Amino acid sequence: MSAVLAAVVLSLVSAVAYAAAAVVQERLAARRRGAGPARLPAGGAWWWSVALNAFAALLHVVALKYGPLTVVQPLGALTLVAAVPMGARLARRRVSAVEWRGTALTLLGLAALLVTASGPAPDDVLSGPEALAVAGATATLIGMLARPGVRPGLRHATASGFASGAASALTQTVTVAATDRSGPVLGVQVVGVALLVAAFATGGLLLSQTAYRGGLGAPLAVVTLANPVAAAVIGLSLLGERLQGGPAGVLLALAGAAVASWGVVLLSRAEPGPPDDRPPAAAPRSAAASGPAPGPRPAEPGPLTTAAR
Repeated sequence: MSAVLAAVVLSLVSAVAYAAAAVVQERLAARRRGAGPARLPAGGAWWWSVALNAFAALLHVVALKYGPLTVVQPLGALTLVAAVPMGARLARRRVSAVEWRGTALTLLGLAALLVTASGPAPDDVLSGPEALAVAGATATLIGMLARPGVRPGLRHATASGFASGAASALTQTVTVAATDRSGPVLGVQVVGVALLVAAFATGGLLLSQTAYRGGLGAPLAVVTLANPVAAAVIGLSLLGERLQGGPAGVLLALAGAAVASWGVVLLSRAEPGPPDDRPPAAAPRSAAASGPAPGPRPAEPGPLTTAAR
């Protein structure tokens, strides 16, 4: 298996795990509308979402070892593609025609991006000053976006995407430098950049949690678009990554990015489909066969039984 193909497969599985974690986070955030970020982490379901995110992040780290940022990061759009049927399944509804169209456009655009961005395995890393510059610029953008104001959900989602994109670029530096036999595994640069990765990854998780309080579709779409944009800027400007095919490849990549972005926008704006007409499993309706009906009991939904918003 080639390095790029391994990166693609790992990214696919990672996207599914991230989607499942996003659905759990959105449901928990919806139950705690009005709560601050420090009060959101609570209960076993939240820790399940953390575990899913950790598993997805681990796969993502390995993918960054084998594939360039311009390949791995755009595949994060598959998180939204996977979250749509998951949310529909939990809500017991059908996937709408607009959602299917958005899924098809997203996949088509990603295919075009993969054709142009499939370069060799990464071998360049950010220097110490470059890593600090990336961290400082990203922290400044996050601070501006996280200030109180209108549309906090979308601003927090944008900040989360930037934080995750910067964390991925810094993670690639850690993985490549740590596996480079020419230097110490735990050198000062590796440890310092790893601390920055931990800070941005944690910040991105908390920012996405607060963004999902207003619903899953639009914030997740913004996170999905902001993440690869931030990573691609870092990869193309500082890590020497290039698109394949010359000018024609650049045009194809831009067209693929536009198509995938439109697909993500459709997914974020899509209205829920009609309810699934499959009858749910229920007790026999005959009073003679089932005896007296029990009195009403308050519903006790589990962490994954409420419809994703």
